[in-house]
Amino acid sequence: MSGTLSDAWQAIVAHPLFWVGATLAAYQFGLALYQRTRLAVFHPVLVSTPVLVLAIWLAGEDYPHYRDAVQPLLVLLGPATVALAVPLYMNLRRIRSYLVPVLTCLLVGGTVATVLTILLAWALGAENMIMMTLAPKSVTSPIAMLVAEQIGGVAALAAVFVMFTGVLGAIFGPMLLRVCGVDHPAAWGMAMGLTAHAVGTSRALEQGEEAGAFAALAMSLMGTATALLLPLAVSIWMMW
Repeated sequence: MSGTLSDAWQAIVAHPLFWVGATLAAYQFGLALYQRTRLAVFHPVLVSTPVLVLAIWLAGEDYPHYRDAVQPLLVLLGPATVALAVPLYMNLRRIRSYLVPVLTCLLVGGTVATVLTILLAWALGAENMIMMTLAPKSVTSPIAMLVAEQIGGVAALAAVFVMFTGVLGAIFGPMLLRVCGVDHPAAWGMAMGLTAHAVGTSRALEQGEEAGAFAALAMSLMGTATALLLPLAVSIWMMW
């Protein structure tokens, strides 16, 4: 009897859609918990990640198998990212009116976020590889992984740092903005998108369409600037 149950369980786990369903269920559980409590510590990404890690471990599977099984969800990341253009388009007039502050925020905020990260890692005795892996932490995973490899970091570790940055930004960002008296939707969105990428953008969308639009803009501009300028800046630094 136990052998039959074991075979049945293995057949269920081996089904191509099992881990897709498990991922959606874990996220839905985190979302329901977050909506009920409204506590940032129960952000769906923060809740669903350990739930899935535990499920994968209990099932005796490894990450490569899980990654291959959820490939359909990974394919949807592209359209989901492109969909962020909708609030951008809806608030295009507002964005144009704040063009100079937006570019200033990108230049100052993006530079400070990157340089301060490297300086803190250096002060704590981190190796060059770790510093280069940490440098692109405030952009989305695909860009961060590519940039990290280009400047001497580790792509897989960069993805981990990106995840922690996004989750911590979603947890502590709103609190810090309230403490600093920042309540303007545009400024709120720029801060969240610039530092906490997609997770921060999703958090900003909860504040309203305008905050979400500026967060999506900041995330896009930060990703583009990091991909273009960070490798160049590191190359110049290395020559010195």
